[in-house]
Amino acid sequence: RLHSHDVRYGSGSGQQSVTGVSAADDGNSYWRVRGRTAAVCQRGTPVRCGQAIRLTHLGTGRNLHSHRFTSPLSGNQEVSAFGEAGEGDYLDDWTVVCSGTYWARDDEVRFQHTSTDVFLSVTGEQYGRPIHGQKEVHGMAASSQNNYWKVMEGIFMQPSEAFQMEQYHAEL
Repeated sequence: RLHSHDVRYGSGSGQQSVTGVSAADDGNSYWRVRGRTAAVCQRGTPVRCGQAIRLTHLGTGRNLHSHRFTSPLSGNQEVSAFGEAGEGDYLDDWTVVCSGTYWARDDEVRFQHTSTDVFLSVTGEQYGRPIHGQKEVHGMAASSQNNYWKVMEGIFMQPSEAFQMEQYHAEL
């Protein structure tokens, strides 16, 4: 599970760490899907495959972020949480890579950083203190089995009536 809390990296950017955890009951693994930087995304609107989004950490209000710092354990690209109250910069934007037209609730997806093209990934590197046992989340240049993600729980908004009609009716 994609996880974060207000623990800063001791190297690299010094920004809020983003890790992977397996605990299903962890409140620090909730993220809000939002429109890309400076874009409005109406609540309940389906996310298209290929669409740029932001993921905002509910607990701290910081956005999933990446930049050309080296990740502390694997030497890949660092992924952090950045900004205040959901406001950050263009390095918070991630493209949803999926099959079909829309990101479906039960489908696995990839997130590709819009500025550096790396894929949001988690492999086996684990941290020691102060976040013992959590896995490093980083950006990898190539797509692989390590960069598939799936929504596990959350609040899902129903599509608007206009979208439902678009989906099921080809003519007026």
